[in-house]
Amino acid sequence: MALQGKLRTPLRYITTHDSEGKATVDTSLAASAPFYELPNKEAAFAQCYVTNSFPAKLNSDADLAVYKDFLASPPGLTVSGGSVLRYVDMPPGVTSPMHRTVSLDYGVVIEGEVELVLDSGETRVMKRGDICVQRATMHAWRNMSDTEWARMLYVLQPCEAFETAGGKTEEDLGTMGGVRASS
Repeated sequence: MALQGKLRTPLRYITTHDSEGKATVDTSLAASAPFYELPNKEAAFAQCYVTNSFPAKLNSDADLAVYKDFLASPPGLTVSGGSVLRYVDMPPGVTSPMHRTVSLDYGVVIEGEVELVLDSGETRVMKRGDICVQRATMHAWRNMSDTEWARMLYVLQPCEAFETAGGKTEEDLGTMGGVRASS
């Protein structure tokens, strides 16, 4: 994928252990996490790391094998029982569809200004370094700039099933295209 505006391609370094138990950087994957663009051009995702268990299983680099599988076939927004580390790049002026992940998410603005929009109509403008603790609520994200891309970093982790307003809380992708339902 082409660079999104002036945003640089981020590098991620995955550590492991050598045969003597010393820390080393794994070189089986390129340092740049590949981005993929959603079909309707509303965002570009990079799966920086994905696990399928919580806590993660590091023995014999099992988690690294899981991540490589997810790179070949990207997961939904969340992974049942696992965690997701993801960059999301948003084009100028774009608002994501209203959606819900059934997870506890930490969203950090890395570049630009992003508006958090809740289904209640409440909004918050977030600037570089600001954090949203997203607790399985219906929400959307809007890039406040009409000319520059915005970037957020998310850490998604599993949460127990729960109810709100007397009903079970479930994933809702809204009109988000190109993202499969979470497993």
